[in-house]
Amino acid sequence: MAKKYNFYAGPAILPYEVMKKAQEELLDFNGIGLSIMEISHRSKDFEAVIGTAEAKIRSLLGVPDNYSVLFLQGGASLQFGMIPMNLLQGKKADYVNTGAWAKKAIKEAKLFGAVNVAGTSEDKNFNYIPEAKWSPDAVYAHVTSNETIGGIQYQTFPDAGNIPLLVDMSSDIFSRRIDVSKFGLIYAGAQKNMGPAGVTLVIMRNDLIEKCPDNVITMLSYKIHKAEKSLYNTPPCFAIYIVKLVLEWLEKNGGLAAMEATNNEKAKLLYDAIDNISLYKGTANVKDRSKMNVTFRLSSEELEEKFIKAATAQGLVGLKGHRSVGGCRASLYNAMSLEGVKILVDFMEKFAKENK
Repeated sequence: MAKKYNFYAGPAILPYEVMKKAQEELLDFNGIGLSIMEISHRSKDFEAVIGTAEAKIRSLLGVPDNYSVLFLQGGASLQFGMIPMNLLQGKKADYVNTGAWAKKAIKEAKLFGAVNVAGTSEDKNFNYIPEAKWSPDAVYAHVTSNETIGGIQYQTFPDAGNIPLLVDMSSDIFSRRIDVSKFGLIYAGAQKNMGPAGVTLVIMRNDLIEKCPDNVITMLSYKIHKAEKSLYNTPPCFAIYIVKLVLEWLEKNGGLAAMEATNNEKAKLLYDAIDNISLYKGTANVKDRSKMNVTFRLSSEELEEKFIKAATAQGLVGLKGHRSVGGCRASLYNAMSLEGVKILVDFMEKFAKENK
């Protein structure tokens, strides 16, 4: 089979070593003669998996002891509603509107209280990170770390003062070093940098969990999931197992410092090509460009279609932009190799020469 380079935005590329390990263990996990997909989530074997995954999350991200690590379901989309259901309760929250995913979070929050849009980049089609003006009476502030559709990303996070800062890190968690103590809550769907779709990571400060009311639907209560150690009901066992393998792969490859350096190198290589080859034009404000999702256009939609078709034929797949904005997009998640980006850039140079 010819080698493919996967630039899809999500579900996204996984490390080859992780998939190979999962393949080897699929029918016989840990020598027990059963698959990870068919053992009890309350067995010692699975408890070791979820316990190891939590320990490695804490180690890699430096999660303080006063935070809980939860493995939930429903993706970031469920967190859009679960957060205000637990924390807003008819009060006011600040949200920064940076694009499609922030807009979805804002829509859900409005069902549970007042939402102040503390900053927005809608005036320029969400191609930059706006400044935020926080409300002194907000119970929390919410930002989206990286917008996969618009290709913009917080390079540094804003300071909300005494207001807990909550962040959707679905598409860039584990791609760089962060200070977890600066956030009240971090949430992320797994299907970008962590593993397959099906599990959602929540890292939440314990004092915020304690403030959550008791009259919340059981499955949507952070208190319940903390008390039950993410095992209130049957969790997505296979997805959590893959997350564990990805975290082990991250550790083996130098942790977040090494991953951040590689991700910076990959992004620079591709953005340099976009900036220096006249056929291509980046869509995001330069200082706010995402290092995970690189968005760009060609001179016409017809040429973009030709580019995507030719790239796919060369094994460079997933380069079509989101259906809502068009254009092209290359997602450079952790598992995308520097080699893959170099091959993409070589293709872009060749395509530009052939389509002057």
